[in-house]
Amino acid sequence: MKQRPNLNFNIEHEEIRQPLPAFTLASAQEKVRKAEDGWNSQDPVKVATAYSLTSAWRNRDTFLQGRPAIVKFLAEKWQREQEYRLIKELWAFDGERIAVRFAYEWLDAQGQWYRSYGNENWQFNEKGLMVERHASINDAKITEKERKFRWPQGSRPADHPSLTELGL
Repeated sequence: MKQRPNLNFNIEHEEIRQPLPAFTLASAQEKVRKAEDGWNSQDPVKVATAYSLTSAWRNRDTFLQGRPAIVKFLAEKWQREQEYRLIKELWAFDGERIAVRFAYEWLDAQGQWYRSYGNENWQFNEKGLMVERHASINDAKITEKERKFRWPQGSRPADHPSLTELGL
């Protein structure tokens, strides 16, 4: 059952989100893991507060601008994509930019499992908020037996293998 969005977050106010740029290897890895944990919460309002008020997105063929659009997009996404579990992995970083690769598994309304693969390019402002997100994503049908992300919904356990360790 889907959790209701956490309305305690104010999407009209920008808070500082650690770690801040310029990124080091350790701080870039921390930023990526915090993003993964946020998305695995499936709380659109909480996730949206990691983005600037005017954040610009390209997600597949969808272009979004601003937090309200991000909240709406994520709420609709997680209604469609049941049993959602995501792993993100740092690919590269420089200054205020981070590139990640990711995979997530989900179940559609007809009972078909998917593993979605993609890459994201992120740019952050001085508050550590993402101002740009460019995502390219492909979906592959999988069987239930082919699933690799089997932890309880929520954050991936610290001892769960990464994408590289899983051969993805």
